[in-house]
Amino acid sequence: MPDSPAPVTFRPATRDDLPRVVELIADDAVAAARTGSYGPAHLAGFEAIEASANDELVVAELDGEVVGTMQLTFVPGISRNGATRLLVEAVRVDARLRGQGLGRALMEHAHARGRERGCALAQLTSDKQRPDAHRFYRSLGYAQSHEGFKLPL
Repeated sequence: MPDSPAPVTFRPATRDDLPRVVELIADDAVAAARTGSYGPAHLAGFEAIEASANDELVVAELDGEVVGTMQLTFVPGISRNGATRLLVEAVRVDARLRGQGLGRALMEHAHARGRERGCALAQLTSDKQRPDAHRFYRSLGYAQSHEGFKLPL
């Protein structure tokens, strides 16, 4: 009987993971230009996430290799009867492993973390140029309920 594949594990990202995290985030046409190459700005962002009680940078590891990442932010609020929201950002899976359930496992981990933190709902944004991602999020039960807006500052 062949060996079963090693399970995917999830853990907080470390400073040593950061170059790989940036590589994963930049590995598509939509994000490449706005992510850039690993550098001091990414390190500063990592340090801010690490210092925040409401932010987590998560990596997915398979056979000792970082193969996925996402950022989770827990947003306390007044609306929805004081609900805390789970904001999921920068979900990325190594291109070699897409379509094998890793993205679904990442999102299940995100939802579990949200429940652990008492979140009432999960939300995310996805660039309009990502129809495959939109299909994926809909398959998880996400509804395209709002129109998003951005303004560079």
